Amino acid sequence: MLEIKNLAIQYADKKPVVENFSLSIKAGDIVSIVGESGSGKSTVLRAILGLLSNQGKVIAGDILYEGISLLKKSLKDWLQLRGTEITMISQDCGGTLNPIRKIGSQYVEYIQAHSHLSKKEAEEKALWMLKKVKLHEPKNVMESYPHQLSGGMKQRVGIAMALTFQPKLILADEPTSALDVTTQAHIIRELLELRKESNTTFLLVTHNIGVAAYMSDQIIVMQNGKIVDQGTREDVIEHPQSDYTKKLLAAVPEMDGDRFV
Repeated sequence: MLEIKNLAIQYADKKPVVENFSLSIKAGDIVSIVGESGSGKSTVLRAILGLLSNQGKVIAGDILYEGISLLKKSLKDWLQLRGTEITMISQDCGGTLNPIRKIGSQYVEYIQAHSHLSKKEAEEKALWMLKKVKLHEPKNVMESYPHQLSGGMKQRVGIAMALTFQPKLILADEPTSALDVTTQAHIIRELLELRKESNTTFLLVTHNIGVAAYMSDQIIVMQNGKIVDQGTREDVIEHPQSDYTKKLLAAVPEMDGDRFV
């Protein structure tokens, strides 16, 4: 489904922030990119979506989605892809919501922008999706402003919006890191359940190798813009190749001698 070949990205200072990055994802897989802040993992996601800043550019390699280069897509092509076939869940979905508009107004506008549904049909679809992500009073959520919702509720709204059109590929950039541990666990289970239901493909960015170990089929570890470990979950967790990966694993808490990954 998604293949990245020897990707290199640089910003205005000409120093590459991502070098020789490659991956291949099959439909229905969950792949995690793990690394510290500044390792280049979020830059890879932005490049996939064609959302590098004006100062950033791909200087080598290619990104193929269903066999077609994303680097050659026009703005018109991207308007058809983003929000429908390829969507993104950000670290802070609340930050992507307009603070002076009700959730329902924003959600309905989003649905109508990407479909031919009437306002009533869009409202019904939004309510159904909010129920799907376990928001138990979706009508109240629709009538609320972002500041009236908890962080977990806003994150669920963002996930609902990302899943609205049954995307083939979801890019998730630290989707649970801003939440408390209990809410993190709930959302991770919901994402896994949704993958099972719809065979959605996920590319997850996280600094938490424990989350990656729990969710992923494959894990990629990045440091300073380069891949230092890559393989199946079992390969990376049980047989890490780089000292950096070993340090990440050593930092995971243990109880009675058992590591939580």
